[in-house]
Amino acid sequence: MLKFLKFVVLLIVCHGYGQISQTDAEKSAYGILNRLLPQHTASFTFTEIAADNGKDVFEIENGKDEKITISGNSAVAMASGLEWYLKNYCNSHISLNYSQLNLPVKLPKVTSKIRKQTTFDHRYLFNYCTYGYTMPWWDWNRWEKMIDYMALKGVNMPLAMIGQEAVWQEVLMDFGMSQKQIDDFFVGPAHLPWGWMGNIDGMGGPLPQNWISQRKELQIKILERMRSLGMKPVQQAFTGHVPQALKGLYPDANIFQIEDWAGVEGTYFLDPTDELFQKIGTAFIKKQTEFYGTDHLYDADCFIEVDPPSKDPAFLKQVSENVYKSMAIADPKATWVLQGWFFFFKKDFWTKERGRAFLNGIPKNKAIVLDLYGEKNPTWNKTDAFYGQPWIWNVICNEDQKVNMSGNLEEMQRQFQDAYSSEINNNLKGIGVIPEGLGYNPIIQDFIFEKAWDSSPVNVPQWVENYASVRYGTKNENVSKAWQLLEKTVYGRTRTMWSPLITTPRLMIFEEGSKEDIRHVRKDFKITKADPFAWDFDVYQLAEAAELLLGAADELKDVDTYNFDLTNVYRELLFGLTHQKINNLSVAYQEKDKKAFQRSSIALLKLLDDLEAITGTNENFLLGKWLSDARSWGKTKEEKDYYEWNARTIVTIWQPYPEGGLRDYAGKQWNGLFSGYYKPRWQLFVNHLKKSLEKGTAFDAKAYDYEVRDMDYKWTRAKQKYPDSPTGNTIEVAHRIRTQYTQLFKH
Repeated sequence: MLKFLKFVVLLIVCHGYGQISQTDAEKSAYGILNRLLPQHTASFTFTEIAADNGKDVFEIENGKDEKITISGNSAVAMASGLEWYLKNYCNSHISLNYSQLNLPVKLPKVTSKIRKQTTFDHRYLFNYCTYGYTMPWWDWNRWEKMIDYMALKGVNMPLAMIGQEAVWQEVLMDFGMSQKQIDDFFVGPAHLPWGWMGNIDGMGGPLPQNWISQRKELQIKILERMRSLGMKPVQQAFTGHVPQALKGLYPDANIFQIEDWAGVEGTYFLDPTDELFQKIGTAFIKKQTEFYGTDHLYDADCFIEVDPPSKDPAFLKQVSENVYKSMAIADPKATWVLQGWFFFFKKDFWTKERGRAFLNGIPKNKAIVLDLYGEKNPTWNKTDAFYGQPWIWNVICNEDQKVNMSGNLEEMQRQFQDAYSSEINNNLKGIGVIPEGLGYNPIIQDFIFEKAWDSSPVNVPQWVENYASVRYGTKNENVSKAWQLLEKTVYGRTRTMWSPLITTPRLMIFEEGSKEDIRHVRKDFKITKADPFAWDFDVYQLAEAAELLLGAADELKDVDTYNFDLTNVYRELLFGLTHQKINNLSVAYQEKDKKAFQRSSIALLKLLDDLEAITGTNENFLLGKWLSDARSWGKTKEEKDYYEWNARTIVTIWQPYPEGGLRDYAGKQWNGLFSGYYKPRWQLFVNHLKKSLEKGTAFDAKAYDYEVRDMDYKWTRAKQKYPDSPTGNTIEVAHRIRTQYTQLFKH
């Protein structure tokens, strides 16, 4: 009987994917498999192997009992091997919003053993702004999916910024600040990245204590999962940004106010050469490590979009020496990760002499510089490859989480190959994606992170055709032709233009004397017979792509990735009419043609209705979901209302007062915003113009400015409900749009 029981126990232990002894990395790899493909847990075997000369590696081969054996030196490496196999052998696709995992019943064997080694130590992901524009309301379930996605794409160095408020609260209290003073310093939830970067104080605050506690708990979970997979998350270090109230507590400390940022009064910084800097910086890292542990990677961006107080290279070197010293006292293994954005954004200040002095103030190989704008404005080739410090090549691709289809794949590859061939044998140590927002161009992450495992150039049109095949799980002729056109149009532009449809309504001719900023100046294009759309791609070709994609609906109607892309393409196509429609309204008004004005105003408002309809068919384009996710963090009605107000503000007026200068900066093409925010503004604008025409008087720009700003501000304080789940069918709405607008897209 005893022998029989031992045999039963042995069978239980060995059943399925279980092994008598598994390493932590293997257990973590199986965890991803369980969450991704629970019906295939017995189809794979994971085995941990040694790194190859310190570099990550994975192997794929046929194992015993029809299993696929995937080996790697970490869970991230093994997950990358799994993703590679699914894509190349199962015609499946892992994506941010949806995955296509229609695997064959019997998994294909590999033709021969596959081995892939990366040349990069680091594969980086996230921007500070991502935490404000995309992820402020994510709960653990959403983060768990994101972390799995990162591992499958090979990311091993993510920026991990959640939970800083809990650290700062205790550190600032230890330095004598009251809770009221701390409340006045903290900014609102979606604005936190700009607080961390030292751009703003107090905006959208104070933070509820419940938020601080919940985010601390979430960060602990996030970091634990990241580390279990072999990732080394980047955490915060002290930049010198301090509350103004600290001046009163430490009158002898050199605390100074920096220049204004985006029309906001300058924040306060503690001179890094002041002894108080070392005390606070060291205390911060110690407290952070107590809460969250450390992987010895710390981000600190002292002058991300502002100039330092002195141009003296000796001073700049002293600054970096002292900032690093504050890290190293608390953690002798510290490496300073810093965004190289200031070398581009403030290039007139950062001459080679000053840049070299600043970076040389950090011990060699104790810094990693992130070159953010690699696809268009790289700075490695303007700074002697960051003066000898290790660096990572990145693409931004998306600013302020623009809802669009964009990213010049050919240019990305050209810029990457230029950097790779020049620097891979020197101090280029990584590749990454550092967008301000995620969600609408999954092709970009796929294209970039593939290069982590195979840096050789690809035939971009052929790569895109293959991408479409695995994304939908089929080789469809319409799909293939559609994506060829998408590669030529929206994925042939590096950066999209600001859109006048979702910024404060204006005529195409800029109103002199208006308070609006450069985003509303429309002097860089002109509607002509040859170019009736005045957009930054061939809209006729996009229309052809949309029709071809819709032509695959019978085969792909139940595929989530297809329905997402169809929504995105028809949204982009309708949006391509923006300049034409506003131009028609402008011309009619300027020519005082009342009938044409009436026709063009109706057409413009209908365009907004149709954009509302198409974006309403997919959960990824819903204002209502953004707001409901925000409200989910509240425990009381007051907290829920507060989070909703903050969520409304960041995607509209940004700065929570009527006269703010960042209005519409982060505007989204979302269902709910088209009907509830953009259309009422255009209706108000049309009414003012109509009144001007009927009375024969000049357009009153000042009166309109006052009314529209008041309207915008009141909307952020309102409580209208918007759908938080899809309404309508994407294919049906796309067919209607195609029928109603087809004549506009014919040459």
